[in-house]
Formats: sequence, structure tokens, C-alpha cells
Amino acid sequence: MSWDRWTRWPSREALTWAGMSVARLWFVRVLRVSILGSLLWEAFHKERGWPLVAGVALVVAVTFFGWAFFRISYAHRLWPSLALMVLLLASALAAELGEWRLLALVLWCGSAISALERLPLVASAPCVLVGMTGFVAYNDDSWLTTALTVVGLVLAGYTLRLDAEARGSAHRLLTQERAARAAEAESAALAERARIAREIHDVLAHSLSAQLVHLEAARLLIERDATKQQILDRVVAARSMAREGLAETRQALSALRGEMTPVEDFLRELVTTDHASVTVTGEQRPLPAEASQAVRRVAQEALTNVRKHAPGAKVQVCLEYGEAEVRLVVRDSGGPAGELAASGAGYGLLGMRERAELLGGSLQAGPGEEGFVVTLRVPG
Repeated sequence: MSWDRWTRWPSREALTWAGMSVARLWFVRVLRVSILGSLLWEAFHKERGWPLVAGVALVVAVTFFGWAFFRISYAHRLWPSLALMVLLLASALAAELGEWRLLALVLWCGSAISALERLPLVASAPCVLVGMTGFVAYNDDSWLTTALTVVGLVLAGYTLRLDAEARGSAHRLLTQERAARAAEAESAALAERARIAREIHDVLAHSLSAQLVHLEAARLLIERDATKQQILDRVVAARSMAREGLAETRQALSALRGEMTPVEDFLRELVTTDHASVTVTGEQRPLPAEASQAVRRVAQEALTNVRKHAPGAKVQVCLEYGEAEVRLVVRDSGGPAGELAASGAGYGLLGMRERAELLGGSLQAGPGEEGFVVTLRVPG
């Protein structure tokens, strides 16, 4: 046994009723009340006059000493705890001299067991020695019975100590587990908030970027004195994109709640206003929410870039279902740069790449054989 084992206090959880079953709690309470009642009965039913007063005063005093010992030992204050233990042992001697047999027996044995249960072993050993010595000197049974009783009491005290430490350890583990669960729930909530913020950001970024394209076109038409109808068409298109952005925002919120249309249907609806075609290969299956949203946003961003940089180009959208991932390829046929190529901040594909990497996937964008190719791979 290491020296730390001898000098270490039982944990505060072990010195309380934390983790104790309801049945055991009531057993301990009933036992304490029964002992106290027996001590008072011994003081009352035999003595009269001043001996009666002395007996009751001694019972009240040792009750206070015991209560104070439990409180002070819980605070891990060694010297006050030892002082109270000395008072309890002195009270046992006074009870023995006053011929209060039951009180002396309870104090000799109870003090030794309590010291062994609640104090560091190096401090409890002298208390146990004094208590058991008083018990042996007081007891008039045979030496074998007395020895067995002493050994049983010491083992009982040490067993209570081990039980309290085990119960305290279990209580600490339970508290730590609850704290870990709370931290995990908080982390999940923060991650969900970040996911919602990222989703709303991507939806609004796409919608505002598309509106900017049409509004910039309207500005150029105004500068060139274009017809009213041409300008109106661009303004109407911008208004339409604003409505679509609002609808996409609602759809994104629905998707975060697990309510979304299949990716294939979304892509087909997305390309209805463009010179684009959609091809789906592999065994179709529901995708995780994050993977599905990544495919949708990348497709939207890629088509917006085609409108800006190669208006009128033909676009091929291919969705491939693999065994462990889904692959989206958006390829355009290329063409002369549009007047709106310089509009926008240029962060759309960068944001999509970050989204893909957060999911453990990748996004590549660059020139192809004819035009521009965007390739997304995400687990799904």
C-alpha cells in the first residue's frame, strides 16, 4: 500500500449520501434514530436526580460531537476532526466510569468505525487503537469472542470506507458523464447552428449573385440607351431571382428539418431556364442532408457562373451515384465572355470547396476540353 493511500482523505462524495439508494438511506436514518433512542432510554429508565441529568447531558453532548465530526471531516480539516474524535473517546470513557454500559459500547465501537471510515488511514489508526482498547477493557466476554469482535469491527469499518469510496467514484463518474453529455449536446447545437448559418449564407449568396447579374445587365442597357422592354426584362428577371431566392431559403430551412425534394428533381427544375441537360447514373438513393445540400449549391453556383462568363453556352449536368460517394459534374461548352464576367466577388466556388472539404469530399474547377468543368465529390 503506497504512502498516498495512507494519507489520502476519502473523497467528499464518499463522505456524503450521494449515490446511496433510497432504501439504504432510510436504513441508516432509522439505525441512527434507534441508537439515539436506546441511549436516551438507558439514561432515563435507571437514573434519577443528578445522574439522570448527567446521562442526558452526555447523550446530547456526544450527539453534537458526532454531528460536528461528520461536518468537519467532510471539509477535510484534520486537526479539528481529531479533536472531536478525542472528545468522543473521552465521552466513551466517561460513560464507562458512569456505568452507562450501552453508551460506552456504542462510543468505543462507533468512534473507531467512524474514524476508519472518514479519516486518512494514518490518522484513523490511533483512534481505532484507542477505541478497540477501550472496548476490550470494557468487554467481559471471553478472549476469543472479544478478539473476533474487534477484528469484525475493524473489517466492518474498512469495508464501509471502501464502499463509500466506490460509491463516491461512481457518483463522480456519473457526474462527469452527465457533464460530457451536456457538453456533447451543446457542441451538437453549435454545429447545427453553424450548419444552418452556412446553408442560409450559401442560399443568399447564390440568390444575390444571380440578382446582381441581371441588375448589372440592366445598368449596362440603360447606359447604352436600350429599349424599355430590354431593361424591363432584366429587372423582371432580377425580381424573379429574388423570389427564387426566398423560395430557396424556405426550401433550405425545410431541408434542415429533413424535408426536401430528391436531388434529381431539383437539378431538372434548376436547368429548365438554361440550355442544359441532366444525366443521372448509378443506383439512386436518398443522400444525407449535408451531401444533398452541397450538390444543390454547387450546381446552382456553377450555372450562375456559366450565365456570367459564357452566356448561351450549352451545359451538361451529370450526377453519378457511386458505392460510397456521389459525384456531380457540371460542364459547359464554352464561348465568348459575357459583359457580366467582371461582376460578383468570385468567392462562390471557394465557399463550395470549403463546404465539400467539411464533408470529407472535394471540389475541382477549371478549364476542360471545350469550356469550364466543375467536379464535386462528397460521401453519400
